Amino acid sequence: MKKIFILSAFFSVLGFAASAQVTDEILDRRPQTTAPVSGDAVQAGNWIVGANVADIGMNFKSDFFTLNINPRAGYFVSDNAVIGAEAQLGLDIYDGGETFRYGATPFVRYYFPEGAAPTHRWFGEALVGIGGSSEEDSDGDAVFSSVLGLRAGYAHFVAQNVALEAILGYTRTSADISVGNGASGLNLAFGLQVYLPGRGSR
Repeated sequence: MKKIFILSAFFSVLGFAASAQVTDEILDRRPQTTAPVSGDAVQAGNWIVGANVADIGMNFKSDFFTLNINPRAGYFVSDNAVIGAEAQLGLDIYDGGETFRYGATPFVRYYFPEGAAPTHRWFGEALVGIGGSSEEDSDGDAVFSSVLGLRAGYAHFVAQNVALEAILGYTRTSADISVGNGASGLNLAFGLQVYLPGRGSR
C-alpha cells in the first residue's frame, strides 16, 4: 500500500511538472502585446514613422464610402520632443461622384515624462498647415484653406520599436479635411507608429 501511495505521488508530481512546462511553452509562443522600451524610443536623434486612420466606413443604404488616413514622419530634436510633417488624405465616394481631400501639416509632439511607464507614454501635439479639396467652393467651404489642430494621445508599445496609438484631437479647417463640411470638430484616430533609432541616439 505504501509503495502504491509513493508511486501515485511520484506520477502526480511528474504530471504537474510536465503541465507547468507545457504552460510555459504556450506562454512563450503567444503574440507579444507589450514591451518595456518607451524610454529608449523617445530619445533625441530617433525617428518616428507611421500613420493614423481617422475614419473608415461604408454606408450601404446611401452607397457612401469614406476613408481618411494620415501618414507621418518626425525627428526627435530632444528627448520626448518631435518635429515632423503629416499628410492629410481623405476620400469620399458616393452615388454621383467623389471628393478627394489633401493637405500637408507640420506638427510638434511632446511625450510627457509625468505618468510615463516602461510600456506606454501620453503625449500632446499641435499641427498647422494647409489643405485642399476637389469639391467646388460653396457655402463657405473653401477649396484651399489652412488646417489647425490640437491633439492628445496614448502610445502603447507592443514591441521594441512599435507602438499602437489612440489620438483625440480638435481640428479647424475650411477645406473639409476629416471634420465634415469645413466645420471645426473633434476627431478620434488610431494609428501604428514605428520608432527608428538614429545615429545620435544613445
